[in-house]
Amino acid sequence: MDIRFDGKTAIITGGASGIGLGIATELAMSGASVILFDIDDAAAAAACRQIAAAGGTADAAHVDVTDIAAVRSGIEDAVNRAGGVDIVVTSAGTAARHELLGHGDPGMWRMIVNINLYGTVNTCDAVIPHLVDRGGGRIITIASDAARVGSAGEAVYSATKGGVMALTRSLARELARYNITVNCVSPGPTDTPMLRGWAVGQEAVLDKIVRTVPLRRLGTPEDIAAGVAFLASAQASFITGQVLSVSGGVTMS
Repeated sequence: MDIRFDGKTAIITGGASGIGLGIATELAMSGASVILFDIDDAAAAAACRQIAAAGGTADAAHVDVTDIAAVRSGIEDAVNRAGGVDIVVTSAGTAARHELLGHGDPGMWRMIVNINLYGTVNTCDAVIPHLVDRGGGRIITIASDAARVGSAGEAVYSATKGGVMALTRSLARELARYNITVNCVSPGPTDTPMLRGWAVGQEAVLDKIVRTVPLRRLGTPEDIAAGVAFLASAQASFITGQVLSVSGGVTMS
């Protein structure tokens, strides 16, 4: 299956590193012009250079997805520069140290909810009018299989990702009339800088996580990106409202 995005513009939130960068690279290598929304300007600039060196087209914008005004401004600027947008991937997200409820940090909870859930809502709200004007498009959200199976010590994180799944299905129903498909990719444990940072000093816990994966390895950003690319493609034009687990078999339903 030859998936190409020539002439398409894609916005990827959280595109400067990890899963977001993997997605941005995959889409760019398949012909899309990608725009990375991130708050880490240095990482975003480095990501753009990396994509350009590989032969892709990438630009970056400083956008905090928790700030609806900033998201709307970033989307407007991106649309004006590119002449429109075709694909939006809401990859910006965060997790936190494992912490059981009953011993929690409300400030941390708010941060996780604001980035993972409100950041996705803000991005979708800002881009939908432009996709409607475009006559269609693709929205791909990024959740987590932690929302499917639960994750001890990550109750708030899991809840936000469950919210992303519910948002995806509801938007798919709302937007089908406009030829806009809305789907979700749900990663399992994935080898990213965020996971590696969390795992420092907890290598035994990380090994245990790997053993819970039937394929016995961590996912890679490239694994997740392949799922996103398919759902963004013309080949997936009759698929909407779906959650695709890319998790090595952590969930099988």
